[in-house]
Amino acid sequence: MKPKPTRRSFLEAGSLLLGGLTLPDLFRARSRAAEAGRPVRHTSVILIWLQGGPSHMDTYDLKPAAPLEYRGDVSPIQTAVEGMDICELLPRHAQVADRFNLIRSISHGFANHAGGAGRFLSGYNPLKPLDPLAQFPCLGPVVSKMLQGKRDPDMPVYVADSRNVYGGGAAALGSAYLPFVVGADPNAASFKVNNLALAGDLRTRLDDRSALLRAIDGLRRDVDHQDNIASLDQFNQQAINLLTGEKAVRAFDINQEDQATRDRYGRHKWGQRALLARRLVEAGVSFVTMQMQNPSIPGGIGNWDIHAVNGHLYDDNRARLPVFDNAIAALVEDLYQRGLDEQVMLVVAGEFGRTPRINPQKGTTSKVIQPGRDHYPGAMSVLVSGGGMRTGQVIGSTNDKGEHPQDRPLDPNNLLATIYTHLGIDYREMVPDLSGRPVPLIPDGEPIQELL
Repeated sequence: MKPKPTRRSFLEAGSLLLGGLTLPDLFRARSRAAEAGRPVRHTSVILIWLQGGPSHMDTYDLKPAAPLEYRGDVSPIQTAVEGMDICELLPRHAQVADRFNLIRSISHGFANHAGGAGRFLSGYNPLKPLDPLAQFPCLGPVVSKMLQGKRDPDMPVYVADSRNVYGGGAAALGSAYLPFVVGADPNAASFKVNNLALAGDLRTRLDDRSALLRAIDGLRRDVDHQDNIASLDQFNQQAINLLTGEKAVRAFDINQEDQATRDRYGRHKWGQRALLARRLVEAGVSFVTMQMQNPSIPGGIGNWDIHAVNGHLYDDNRARLPVFDNAIAALVEDLYQRGLDEQVMLVVAGEFGRTPRINPQKGTTSKVIQPGRDHYPGAMSVLVSGGGMRTGQVIGSTNDKGEHPQDRPLDPNNLLATIYTHLGIDYREMVPDLSGRPVPLIPDGEPIQELL
């Protein structure tokens, strides 16, 4: 005899596609939005997250006139934009510099990874800076909550390559707003999205499709009728359509791209994640986070946390930056060539910068003294592209040693307000904190006017 279905088993089945968001919840929200006649503006954001904290001094804010212990061993090169010089290891960036902006004057006050990411992505000072999960709702889950029911019903709102950025998370919003996760390496020959395997199977087996509908209907009769499943009846068919539909399956099928395009991005994890991000926003996903760490290339280390004990700064730059250059430049080019630059805003950032002054130490593996840079939230650089903005700008500056903002000092909240505005989200809307008290999406800050 089969065990009686439980509320837990139903909710687990209902959350198959969206990493915790039950399908009835999703469609109920969409229905209410449609009934209210809310306008839908199809904009989206790709966040390329550089976990560990990239060095502004070795990428986008070089200081060639500074002493050697600050400037390191890389030199600046000219770009397509006069006055925007960047690292010589980013030549493809240089070619497309007229299609992005560099913000050089963002800073905050949290120098550990979890606290820095939580501060950057939520807009709030973390209550527990060492907690790997944010105490305030962060960017991706906020977008997921605010845009549920307002976007393409055949695609998830929020997709990421992991459940949480270290230091980020949904906090009091709950797991319903965590992303649909694509954790596998898109460059692998065996790449597939496991959560969509059901779709490929059921599409060719209509008897199973009908059986599944009957099974869910049976489950519905056995669950209690609390608010979050009260509208289940009218959404059952939509739930099955999403699970068995073609659109999401096609969007995640990176093998549909021609080989020349895949090669242009780079046949490595970073390049193919960037390409997958473009496919997803083009198909209707509103927010995509792809982390660029563990690039699976010889000579590269795990993330951007290049203390001297972790690796040799100069060697790591020479291994890491060309891979990064390829992926980001190809993504920028592709967004513009495909006419997505008005719709899609690309943001490339980590939780903070690195110390302007190099701190040599003995490497844990090498056992010799080698150069490295430590955590540094006092200055960082962020790349932004698309979003219908005027590009080819350098916004803000740091002093002659890259130690602190000098012109146009900005806060992560300014960037968050800009992103929310692009997505049509009022950054003054309220969400609950961990105590249940309503707080605004960000406590302060206005959009960066140069990007609007």
